[in-house]
Amino acid sequence: MRGDGAPESPEGPSAHRGAEAKLRRVDWWGFPALVKERDSKSYRPKALDERLRRERTRTETRLLVDARRLGVRTPIVYDVDLVHHRLTLEEIPGPTLKQLLEDPTVSPEDLEAAARSFGLALGRLHAGGISHGDLTSSNVLFPDGPTGSPAFLDLSMGSRSPGVEELGIDLHLVEEDLKALHPRAEALLHAFLAGYGAGNPAGAKDVRQRAKEIRGRIRYA
Repeated sequence: MRGDGAPESPEGPSAHRGAEAKLRRVDWWGFPALVKERDSKSYRPKALDERLRRERTRTETRLLVDARRLGVRTPIVYDVDLVHHRLTLEEIPGPTLKQLLEDPTVSPEDLEAAARSFGLALGRLHAGGISHGDLTSSNVLFPDGPTGSPAFLDLSMGSRSPGVEELGIDLHLVEEDLKALHPRAEALLHAFLAGYGAGNPAGAKDVRQRAKEIRGRIRYA
């Protein structure tokens, strides 16, 4: 689905390699951008591999666009190439939540503000019927610093119209991440959950209960 006249995506410097895809930096009509290309998996039959990569590219595109319609910032999708399982995305500058949590110069008050706005954004995402699927502190950016609104990255494992189990997993991942990364995790969780409740007032109670059940299942597995 390349737009007419859109520039090709030349090989640019590598930005990141994950388990499912590689990212490289490119110039898109004068804008800094990232090309995300899903890797082929040799252990899968070729036809299945092609279908999965195509479906995940299409799903991620839709979720990125739908999240923005809910008022949750995500990278702008500049181009979609389903043949090559490739997305060209806005490159959003700014520290990740993980970097903020590990930065000793960020004040406790600013960290709590970041946690609350993170919770608010996730609540809006969930209330709008979208799960993230891989919500770690490395997939949340703060382009305007800790007191600004966050941007969510990599919705490739998310889904539309998720069940409460999928929403609970999102919440559980955040809780575990905060506990692992910061000594003031309890205060940050309190701020995060306050924001989440404000963003998802109708569903927060059920999702929090399911996250608690998931935590119990994992602990006693």
